[in-house]
This record gives sequence, structure tokens and C-alpha cells, in this order.
Amino acid sequence: MRTEDLISRLVAEPPRPPLRAAAMALAMLVALALPLGWFLGSMGMRPDLEAALLAPVTAAKSLLPFVLGATSFALALHLARPEARVGRRLVPAALVGLAALGLWLGFWVQTPTQALGAAIRGSTQVKCLTTITLMSLPPLAVGLLMLRRGASSAPALSGAVLGLACGGMAAAGYALHCTEDNPLFYVTWYGAAILAAGGIGALLGWRLLRW
Repeated sequence: MRTEDLISRLVAEPPRPPLRAAAMALAMLVALALPLGWFLGSMGMRPDLEAALLAPVTAAKSLLPFVLGATSFALALHLARPEARVGRRLVPAALVGLAALGLWLGFWVQTPTQALGAAIRGSTQVKCLTTITLMSLPPLAVGLLMLRRGASSAPALSGAVLGLACGGMAAAGYALHCTEDNPLFYVTWYGAAILAAGGIGALLGWRLLRW
């Protein structure tokens, strides 16, 4: 195809709709609300949820992944611009990770050696890991499709950050059901599920967000 013909074809194509943060956030929340609503409706929320959230360690089980989700979503939107750089925008998400690691280490030191394995494994690790990962996939798919309206110069990174956002929000929702309140458990398995969502996002972003 000649250059002139290519230019004429591009000019004739209708422009993509702009990427709007509010619309993307709403679409992703709806995509998460459907599987989360089904899960909580079928499995139920923990019966002592209100009382449990008064304990800071238990509240952190929802709060930390929620903050990670929100800050990662903002970073994913920032990365949709071709000139975007991560820089200091990574700091909030990094602080959440450090807080989770500090909480994990604090309980690791307090726990007797013979009880560490059981504390980390808990009794619902497979359910936790698979449920959070699967619930993160619908909003991740929706978010990636909408991010195609942008022009990320780092598609794998954009997908990974969006995956972390979806994994964090899915984990925050799952915590409304989960009764395992030991940070050795939830930092390990929530963290593994969130990282799995980030890895899936990186792979899909590399394929879908290239231009």
C-alpha cells in the first residue's frame, strides 16, 4: 500500500472514543460486581463481619487490597498515555506492599515455629487463591478492552498494573466472606492471587495493548 493511500485510509476511519476514567471505573466495577455478587450470594458473608472489621488486623485484610486496587487503577490510567513514566506514581502501591510485608513479618516473629506452617496454609488456601484470581478476570478483560483506546508505550506493564488493580479489588471483596484473619494466611494467599492477576494482565496487555 502506498503511503498516500495509507494516510487517506487512516483519515477516513472514525476516531476511537476517548478513554474516560469514570466510564472505565464504572464498567470494571460492574464486571467485578457480577461474579462477586454471585459468590457472596451463594457462599455468604462472614456472620461476624461488623465486629470483625473493628479489629485493625482484620480490617487490613480488606483495606490493604482495596487501596492497592485504587492506586494501581490510577497508575494504569496514567500509563495509557504514550509519554507516561512510572516514577513516583508507583510509591502508593509500593507502600501498600511494604505495609502488607511488615504485617506478615510481625506475625511471623510472634508465631511459634511449630505453628508457622499451619498458620500460613490455613484451611481455605485453594479456595482463596482460585476465587480471587477468577473474580479478577472479568474486570481485567473489560479494563484491557477500554485501555485499547489509549496508547501505552509499555503494554505489558500497563496490563500488569491493571491486573494488580483487579486482583486487589477482588481480594477486598472476597475478604467480606473470608474468616481467616491471620496475616500469615491472607497476605500470603491474597498476595499470590493478586500477583497471579498481575501476571495474566501482563501477558494479555502485551498482546492487546501493542500499537
